[in-house]
Amino acid sequence: MADFKHLIDTISNPTILFTSTIIIFFFIFPINDWFYKWNRRLKLYVLWSGKGMLIAAIIMAAFFMFGLSDPDFRSIVLKPDNVPISGLIFLVYFFTWLSMHQAYENDAKLERGESIDEQYDAPNDKVLVWPDLVYVEFIALILCSAFLMIWSISLQAPIEEPANPSEAPNPSKAPWYFLGLQEMLVYFDPWMAGVVLPSLIIVGLMAFPFIDNEPAGSGYYSFKNRKLSIALFMFGWLVLWNMLIVVGTFLRGPNWNFFGPFEYWDIHKLEALTNINLSEYIYIKWFSTGLPDSILAREIWGILLLAGYYLILPPLLAKTVCKKIYERLNPFVYSIFIVLILTALTLPIKMYLRWMFNLKYIIAIPEYFFNF
Repeated sequence: MADFKHLIDTISNPTILFTSTIIIFFFIFPINDWFYKWNRRLKLYVLWSGKGMLIAAIIMAAFFMFGLSDPDFRSIVLKPDNVPISGLIFLVYFFTWLSMHQAYENDAKLERGESIDEQYDAPNDKVLVWPDLVYVEFIALILCSAFLMIWSISLQAPIEEPANPSEAPNPSKAPWYFLGLQEMLVYFDPWMAGVVLPSLIIVGLMAFPFIDNEPAGSGYYSFKNRKLSIALFMFGWLVLWNMLIVVGTFLRGPNWNFFGPFEYWDIHKLEALTNINLSEYIYIKWFSTGLPDSILAREIWGILLLAGYYLILPPLLAKTVCKKIYERLNPFVYSIFIVLILTALTLPIKMYLRWMFNLKYIIAIPEYFFNF
């Protein structure tokens, strides 16, 4: 058992965890025909069947029950603040399974030449607001009220003593719905992590259905005809948002260090890290000289790198990897699409740069409060 716990703690290392998640993600949510072919060959679509959901739920529940036997795991997971996140993991999985199950079922029906119930030409099965809808809502209200009452009785409210400005808790964590933003703050300047990136991620998630103008798959759940938009939406929603919340809740401990789920939160654990900017890497480490006094000369490398990322990469992708997307979308819509994608990808890119090279900022202009 100790070896298994050590293995889980090792896998929970951010570099291993995030890399394996990205690799597995695009085989489960294939983004193009190549990944879709491997999804069918490896039979990963079975995950979205009823049997697959049951097996995955049993594995998740078994891991959770096994973890409760460990005092460190139990102290984190059963903390009143963190209990909703444990429920969030199961709920997100269930509703993701429900939508993907319907999508794969509809794709199978279309392959057999059968009709789809959700299509616009389906029979009209409207029901009355009273008593049908109101009756169901009333039952749901009673069940939710009973659930919240039992929860409030069984779990102590996470209310602490009055705030003391001279003593801050360690770790000091935001509410769970802001933990994703707090995790972004590790890698970005506050204005980027708190305003720009979350806004663009949310706008991008809302824009995908409008950007993807493929008529096939409209009006009903379908994955085969909407692989790109669904995979990108799920990546932004599950990996760039929910996963950061889970990491911030369960894997960030004292001094905001990473801890495995079975690892003791040692307040004396300190990671010796010296995060430096790209300009310092180039001038001090590579050129063995001091930083230029001119802001433009100092940050020209980061500016060129960022300009190439946003100005050279989009047309290059339009001629290669994203050629089919560019041909299907007009240049204006493609520009919006690729800018949103590239901006969202700056988060995992910056995370890897921090983990592997301790890179703080690509462009650092603290004189004008601009850091990227």
